[in-house]
Amino acid sequence: MVPAGFPSPAEDYYDGPIDLDAHLIRNPAATFIMRISGRSMEGVGIHDGDEIIVDRSLRAGDGSIIVAVLDNEFTCKTLRTDPPRLEPANPDFEPIPIPEEGITVWGVVTTVIHHVLPGGAHAG
Repeated sequence: MVPAGFPSPAEDYYDGPIDLDAHLIRNPAATFIMRISGRSMEGVGIHDGDEIIVDRSLRAGDGSIIVAVLDNEFTCKTLRTDPPRLEPANPDFEPIPIPEEGITVWGVVTTVIHHVLPGGAHAG
């Protein structure tokens, strides 16, 4: 029998199936995937249609990208503490001052899943 192709260079590196949960999720009981709608976070690589992995067990601090509840709606922004505000990553959008009564930090974004189509076009 004669082989009719070339061996895959990846064969020597195959270590079994990839377990994305093991690589992307620290605390499964507190982790959620949410889909992004809008362009306000494009400057940090979060695009319309992307999915984000959000860990509700992490504590947010200055500079954390968070999902917050504001006026009974979710929003994804960077938390800034001085002065307190939710900061977009797109100059077309204004920062949102955090009101005196505060906001609900729903979770901290740990990963962005950015889908692309053949040729590099964005899928979202």
